[in-house]
Amino acid sequence: MAASRPSHREGFEIAIICALPLEYDAVSLVFDDFWDEDGDKYGRAPGDYNRYTTGRIGNYNVVLALLARMGKVSAASAAVSLRSSYSRLRVAFLVGICGGAPQAGDDEILLGDVVISKTIVQYDFGRQYPGGFVRKDNISDNLGKPNKDVQNLLVLFETNHNRERLRRRTAALLKQLQAKAIRKKYKSNYMYPGTAKDKLFDSGYRHGRDSSLGIDTVCNTVLNSTCEELGCDEGSLLVRERLKKRRQLELDEPEKAQEPTIYVGSFASGDTVMKSAFDRDRIARKESIIAFEMEGAGIWEEVPCIIVKGVCDYADCHKNKIWQDFAAATAASAVKAVLELFTQTDNTFKTSIQEMPPLLPQHHWIVPFGRNEQFVGRKHILRQLLEMIPPSAVANDCQRVAIVGLGGVGKTQIALEAAFQFRDEYPDCSVFWIPAVDTVRIENAFREIGRQLKVKGIDEDGADIKQLVKAALSQENIGNWLLIIDNLDNIELFFGNADNADSLPLSEYLPFSRKGSILITTRNDEVAVRLDIHEKNTIATAEMARDEALEMLQSGLKTHQTCDIQSTMSLLELLTYLPLAIRQASAFMRTKHISSSEYLELCQSSSKDMVYLLSKDFEDRHRYKESRNPVAMTWLISFQHISSHNLLAVKYLSSMCCLAEKDIPQLLLPPDPLASQLEIVEAIGTLKSYAFITHRKESDSFDTHRLVRLAMRSWLEKEKKLGECVTHVIQRVAEVFPFPELANKDMWMKYLPHAQAALDLPGDTVNRDVKSDLLSSVGSSLHLLGKYRESEAMHRQSFMLRKMLLGEEHPSTLATMGDMAVALRCQGNYKEAEASHRQALSGREKVLGEEHPSTLMSLNNLALVLRDQARYKEAEVLFRQALCGRKEVLGAENPDTLASINYLAVSLLDQGKHKEAKELFQEALRGRERVLGETHSDTLSSVNNMARVLRYQGRYKEAEALHRRALNGRIKTLGEDHPETLGSMNNLALVLRDQSNYTEAEALFRRALDGKSKLLGKTHIYTLLTMSNLAVVLRGQHKNSEAEALLRLVLEEGEKTLGKDHPDTLTAVSNLAVVLRSQRKYQEAEALSRRALWGRTRLLGEEHPKTLKSLHNLILVLRGQCKYEEAESLLHQAPGPRL
Repeated sequence: MAASRPSHREGFEIAIICALPLEYDAVSLVFDDFWDEDGDKYGRAPGDYNRYTTGRIGNYNVVLALLARMGKVSAASAAVSLRSSYSRLRVAFLVGICGGAPQAGDDEILLGDVVISKTIVQYDFGRQYPGGFVRKDNISDNLGKPNKDVQNLLVLFETNHNRERLRRRTAALLKQLQAKAIRKKYKSNYMYPGTAKDKLFDSGYRHGRDSSLGIDTVCNTVLNSTCEELGCDEGSLLVRERLKKRRQLELDEPEKAQEPTIYVGSFASGDTVMKSAFDRDRIARKESIIAFEMEGAGIWEEVPCIIVKGVCDYADCHKNKIWQDFAAATAASAVKAVLELFTQTDNTFKTSIQEMPPLLPQHHWIVPFGRNEQFVGRKHILRQLLEMIPPSAVANDCQRVAIVGLGGVGKTQIALEAAFQFRDEYPDCSVFWIPAVDTVRIENAFREIGRQLKVKGIDEDGADIKQLVKAALSQENIGNWLLIIDNLDNIELFFGNADNADSLPLSEYLPFSRKGSILITTRNDEVAVRLDIHEKNTIATAEMARDEALEMLQSGLKTHQTCDIQSTMSLLELLTYLPLAIRQASAFMRTKHISSSEYLELCQSSSKDMVYLLSKDFEDRHRYKESRNPVAMTWLISFQHISSHNLLAVKYLSSMCCLAEKDIPQLLLPPDPLASQLEIVEAIGTLKSYAFITHRKESDSFDTHRLVRLAMRSWLEKEKKLGECVTHVIQRVAEVFPFPELANKDMWMKYLPHAQAALDLPGDTVNRDVKSDLLSSVGSSLHLLGKYRESEAMHRQSFMLRKMLLGEEHPSTLATMGDMAVALRCQGNYKEAEASHRQALSGREKVLGEEHPSTLMSLNNLALVLRDQARYKEAEVLFRQALCGRKEVLGAENPDTLASINYLAVSLLDQGKHKEAKELFQEALRGRERVLGETHSDTLSSVNNMARVLRYQGRYKEAEALHRRALNGRIKTLGEDHPETLGSMNNLALVLRDQSNYTEAEALFRRALDGKSKLLGKTHIYTLLTMSNLAVVLRGQHKNSEAEALLRLVLEEGEKTLGKDHPDTLTAVSNLAVVLRSQRKYQEAEALSRRALWGRTRLLGEEHPKTLKSLHNLILVLRGQCKYEEAESLLHQAPGPRL
């Protein structure tokens, strides 16, 4: 039973004596109550000059005394006075710090461990003879044995079971003391100093030894300096196995590393501070001593005494004060743990009946579950809770704390583990649990509490059970208690509603006591607000950390089921690290004997399979039997709560589940002309309260939970409302989605992922025009981002819809066909792109006329795809035709006209007509700078092309400057991963290669290759060209093997994609021939050189620069084989400088 406040000094049976203020401070933190905060009520006996503090520790009234001075004399005097004032003392505990011997038998003693006295030896009590000191050890000279009461307690601690029990309890109380010190803002640092500070030097190595001279220097400066200040040689530190294990524990479980070990043995007590390792070891061996202190011998004969001290140093010359506060804390925690095991006796001194308040029997424990041994993680949250929920955390109020979070996030399990840890740390505090699932279970829980408390009338018919329990728990003299109210989610159930105004809401039955504390768990943040729980006492619980989630999944399965760590981590990410989903997955995997990779495959097979798995019930002894356990059912209950009182919130959540899960702009929520601003705020607030959505800071957008989104969609599908919802969402997204251009990229990028998510969902859109328009907008957006494959898919869907709705020759249908063809071309699918462009061109000529801007655009696009196929002459004709038409229809400085000038110049450049190409490039660049500005994407394209001409002319520095301008501009405008930006990297690298700047060129080529491989694919023509260019740079650095491997891959894929005679394929052939020649593989190099020359001559003409380059390469191969006659013959055919 908890001790009541005594009326007289005779009510105190326990004393604690401290020699140092730091020891006194630590002990004061383990007091549960102080009886003298309003002044000394008990006084002292005549002649007693001690100053006392009185209070309660657990079941005992305790008097605490602080010695005026250290040493035996001061201690003996204080003990005599203490006994005169407190005549009914059973035992006095001498509590504080001591020096420890490094060994206790075969065990190693570490700093922070606790030593409890079995006997005391006065090692400095004896006679000094010429030959040495002789300690008195006659029976009459020795200190007596402890009395039987103390002996019976000490013998318990010599058993393994009780010593381990005492150790665990001390460790728990130590954490409580540390937390209390932080709350009270004590200056002392009671935290564990760490194994790095636990240093035991060889007994022969003295503090302050000058290792360079081999002598000892002893002076006040040395004695008062630390080992760090003097630079003590750590090579003289002793290696200790237990310290090594604790160091590893400090890495794995830091909180456990601080837990002290308890030793029971002999103390050496004397009037001198032991600071000699030699004398320490001598006395310890002779007397079987494990600790040294200075006051015990003075108290031992005056009062039955037990010494409980924490080891703060090794009683050697290296001692310092680093460990003193922590050692004092371990000793104080240990003495409280000892008192819990100390048997109470019947007190012959009785107070009057009126003075004896009703006492609350200890260890009231009404919790419906056993401890979850598979509970993992959440250490930070538990640490917060254990600081907040003790009744002593707030002195003048009944503490209220809330755990808030999404259903399935583990609130109940956290509260359950907190309850068990709380019981371990506060054994004199009762714990009650109320499941707030429905009125029946709430009523039953209150009745059970009342029965445990033996509340009068609790079982009578018609009794107001909740009111009786509230009254009982609200009494100050009932003792300390913690009330946990779990699953407090239903606002109407707990706070009442207007339809049932006659009965009091359940919230009115919450007890109030300054010795009580209430912890609630809820998925609805509004509950915490309405219960006036301060925000700092509201713990928002999110999903588990990755390592916690992994440990949780693995704890319930066999090792082989999670050995594929990549699949396991992917599964946990898919489950959003949600504890209930992980528990559910673990149960299914265990039942069906499948691995994490197999379960992941099931989840990813389809949304329906995923929902099925989330809806699968499973057995869980740590959840309510009447409740269904699946994650999906947990959220369905919340959906039902919301739909019963806020339909607008349901409407918003339904729409959000059809959009992407992150960054949903509020503008995409369905407009409701009848809803007021207040109703909108309340609807969004409701969803946030249930943690279904979270509001992004400093923005009008929200995030939804991935699995909630999936469950909500499933619910809509079952209710046959999903198609209608998708229709409204697509309508809304289409309304706000702007026509995509680079200038408004920031705007449409906000809506793009949501448009894609909505378009991916099944649903018959009422207005298919709307869907086709949105598909077209999304396709154009993806094209601007360089995602050509996805762009094609969107445009193809739009084309099929428009063809069905509007007909094949409708302008909108033809426009979408053209967009689709552009996306095909960008993927290197030239044949299909050409066919689509020709069809679009033919249709536009027929419907719109030959001079219509859209027709001219189709003409230009067809020319581009012909150029890609090396049909340069055909392309040039079409480019000139498009340019002529655009000048006439749109004007000379229209952006489309300038684009035609640029394309025509490119076509001329392809054919080696550098002079005319340069003039057109300059015209296009000047026009674009004037009309569009210097940083426009089209202007940068002209800058890039101008640089290409300069490079072909050998003006590398000028070309380099323009390429750098184009690259920097595209990075700013398009981003680093856009295909055009990657193209600029490739082009800059080419001109750097021409200047033999291979290092920077290689780095740029590799960046461009990596980006193109990810964005376009490893076999895309643009990727292969960059790979080929990289190989040439590698050859320039004599990395021929790697260059050859890359070029063979380029050639193989190029022949598949483009054909054997395409110019780009021939470039790969030529480059491979050069690399083989460098390795003197002349036979294959000659064959490839002839192939390149023949192909380029036929395709580009004899005087094209690339043809001439192939000719020169063949000459060099022939010379390498000593075929000089043929080489000379070819040389005379080649124009330009001689080789």
